Amino acid sequence: MDIYIDSADISQWALPAGCPPVVGVTTNPTLVFQAGLPVNLASYERLVQAAAAAGMAHIMVQLPSNNIVAAHNWVHQLQSVASREGIRLTIKLPCHPSWTECIHAVKAMQQSVLLTGLSNAVQLLWAQALQADFVAPYVGRLAADSSQGGRDVWALMRACVAAQQSPGPHAGPQLLAASIKSPDVLSHLMGLGAAAVTLPPASLIAWSQDAVTDAAMAQFDRDIAASQSLG
Repeated sequence: MDIYIDSADISQWALPAGCPPVVGVTTNPTLVFQAGLPVNLASYERLVQAAAAAGMAHIMVQLPSNNIVAAHNWVHQLQSVASREGIRLTIKLPCHPSWTECIHAVKAMQQSVLLTGLSNAVQLLWAQALQADFVAPYVGRLAADSSQGGRDVWALMRACVAAQQSPGPHAGPQLLAASIKSPDVLSHLMGLGAAAVTLPPASLIAWSQDAVTDAAMAQFDRDIAASQSLG
């Protein structure tokens, strides 16, 4: 399973020992704003360059508007930067009917596309029909949703995994699970066979250590010290 850093803050991309290797970076307008950057093309170009300089293989950036002319310009410019820097680019677009024309336009540019915010099986079938390369459901938000008395988020995750494993021309899209709130949820996704997950740096760092491991190490140290009296 591939891991992506969910942050537009370049200073957070370097992870300490104990963290697994990451494939790349994912961003969206909110993350760009939280990093203190304007949501504009120049910021996105700098992020692509920074990801390549950091040794990332892949960057995913979300367009802020479904205006076709603007989308074509942004994608063309970002493709140029990504090609020059030698990094894979994926364009993120909301999984919503109002973005249909934009999705088709971006796909027509031979561009890898991720549909973000996917929340149910009908949307998954739509994403599959659009030949999206990735889908990104917000696992934590879906699990917390009480508008329908709660959701069976794991039924949707299993459907996403089944879709990514489908043979023939209808294979895909790949599941990139987002909004993961605990290492137990991460374990479930790994067990199901999710293609990828996106995690904020803070979660990767926090989960790289565990109190159970620390307690065992402390016990070893105590026993090693106590054993010296046996000689």
